Amino acid sequence: MFHDVQVHVSVELGRSRMTIHELLQLGEGSVIELDRNVSEPVDIIAQGVRIARGEVCIVEDHYAVRLTEIESDANPTILDS
Repeated sequence: MFHDVQVHVSVELGRSRMTIHELLQLGEGSVIELDRNVSEPVDIIAQGVRIARGEVCIVEDHYAVRLTEIESDANPTILDS
């Protein structure tokens, strides 16, 4: 019934916290350090909810994510009517 519904899926590499002053100082070539180590999995988020974790890889000329862990709460459940 809902198989054709499209959802927004994003991949979060990490986060950073900075002041507005620091944000305004950013320019081309600036580097923002994230709170996640290179070896840690990235989060796969659908409609604002983490549904899985994975590792970044490259497929041809595109970034991709290989799923390594599916959130157990993200799996669909059958509702009794």
